[in-house]
Amino acid sequence: MRRKRAGYFEQSQGAPLPIRITIERRVAFNEVDAMAIAWHGRYAEYFEEASNELRRQCGFAYQDFKSANMYAPIVQLHIDYHKSLVLDERLSITAMLIWTEAARLNIEYQAYNEDSVLAASGYTVQLFTDAVTGESCITSPVIQQQCQKKWLAGDFGGLQ
Repeated sequence: MRRKRAGYFEQSQGAPLPIRITIERRVAFNEVDAMAIAWHGRYAEYFEEASNELRRQCGFAYQDFKSANMYAPIVQLHIDYHKSLVLDERLSITAMLIWTEAARLNIEYQAYNEDSVLAASGYTVQLFTDAVTGESCITSPVIQQQCQKKWLAGDFGGLQ
């Protein structure tokens, strides 16, 4: 199977550019195995760090979900590994929110080492659910509609 480097979600024609954010960090001692290589399970945490900041910028922070009586659990996580990261290596993680009309958040990720070599790529899918009933949303909830309105108005210009 061929590993993808980006573009996991098809973007509909005319959809706005993805909203993106990049964070930087170092591979910490507690994140590596005995060979000083970042343990494969940490990549999901790296993606989550970037995702948290991206969602915060877009109005999808955990407090925003709580205020809207919504949850958005991850229902899919996929990671392609391209190059190992090592102890104390600098890395940058980019998270990109991809436009969708569905009641979900599609986020793609790319993690690069300090030499700008792709270390990992992947994606998550989060489905919106009602916090009270636990039912999945059939249509976009208000919290998503508010983000999309800002997105279309260009309010995320610095993040696109």
